[in-house]
Amino acid sequence: MRIEVRLFAVARQRVGSPTLTIDLPELATVADLRHALAASAPSLADLLPKLMIAVDSEYADDDRKLSTYSEVAVIPPVSGGSCG
Repeated sequence: MRIEVRLFAVARQRVGSPTLTIDLPELATVADLRHALAASAPSLADLLPKLMIAVDSEYADDDRKLSTYSEVAVIPPVSGGSCG
């Protein structure tokens, strides 16, 4: 199956594109997606353990199954300031 992955912040900068298209086997999981991302976008490899993956607008664990219709986003860790 083919999944379009939306990239945000530093992930987008490293890849140089707002999206990546990843081919995965049927019944693939978020963990499978992480491995495929490392192979197709080596510039993300050091970020992968820290990246949050959202599937259909919800953060997903590595065992979450994906489908052709899944909306997938890669969200890097966010650092923030302090409140006044």
